[in-house]
Amino acid sequence: MAELLWSLQDSQLVARFQRRCGLFPAPDEGPGEPCAGPAEGAARAPGLGHPPAAKGRGAGEPASGLRRVAVPQAYVQKYIVKNYFYYYLFRFSAALGQEVFYITFLPFTHWNIDPYLSRRLTIIWVYPFVLGLMTAVAFSTLVSLSRLYTGMHTVLDVLGGILITAILIVLTYPAWTLIDRLDSASPLFPVCVLVVPFFLCYNYPVSDYYSPTRADTTTIMAAGAGVTIGFWINHFFQLVSKPTESLPVIQNIPPLTSDLLVLGLTKFTVGIVLILLVRQLVQNLSLQVLYSWFKVVTRNKEARQRLEIEVPYKFVTYTSVGICATTFVPMLHRFLGLL
Repeated sequence: MAELLWSLQDSQLVARFQRRCGLFPAPDEGPGEPCAGPAEGAARAPGLGHPPAAKGRGAGEPASGLRRVAVPQAYVQKYIVKNYFYYYLFRFSAALGQEVFYITFLPFTHWNIDPYLSRRLTIIWVYPFVLGLMTAVAFSTLVSLSRLYTGMHTVLDVLGGILITAILIVLTYPAWTLIDRLDSASPLFPVCVLVVPFFLCYNYPVSDYYSPTRADTTTIMAAGAGVTIGFWINHFFQLVSKPTESLPVIQNIPPLTSDLLVLGLTKFTVGIVLILLVRQLVQNLSLQVLYSWFKVVTRNKEARQRLEIEVPYKFVTYTSVGICATTFVPMLHRFLGLL
């Protein structure tokens, strides 16, 4: 078993997957030397790179398997693309796990289709269960493969994440309905929603070098906490009427007309503008408070990567974004006569 786990950490597995998908490491460039691809007409892949591989077999190597000695932390491996179908597929898939997706797709669903559908998609990705599970599996598969394609994770990382997710689904599925009712009934639920995710993010596993994964995880957890609190506020203050019955997704989507399309785009534009304003305002305010509290120079951008600064400011910022998207944006829509 130990040998199998070590083999799954081998960076050469990722390198072989990349090559099968038409992604090849570019030769190192010397001073003033242009990058020459291994094949005529091949193009260099922008934005694909990673720090040295983590511990285990292949440590000290990037996921592409190229050895480097005394590699600086800022080094980024460049690649040559030979298959643009896989390149754009996995670049799109990688975006499904990034901030842009979470602040566009889910709010659009909430504002233009159905708030309770958005609620289920955000919290447990089921509406109904089979459709939600199929959607989650498809999205998760694309995102997982994109992590291998971009060289950001090993095979063991991906398989470990899949196993943990499967275990959590099996253990928690019987309680999903109870949890769904509890979050709208208990006045203490918002406290749990804030404390538990923040504790988990603050105790995120420490790496030997800085990695954006802690910030990304905090962003997702905080946005989910904010959305959950927003739904709790809506229910507690009766800002949204609850549907009388659970309907399939397709029946909740009205016929698409030009007027409806314009209305949807207007609501989406208004909502995104407000979200971006709230994000910028809360981010600047929280950073100023943390910089002052920890006596950090404001111009020191690397200070944002410190645990005691990165996690709190990310968590506060995106919790505010989640609350804004589910509570204040619909209120603004109602005030402007868009509902």
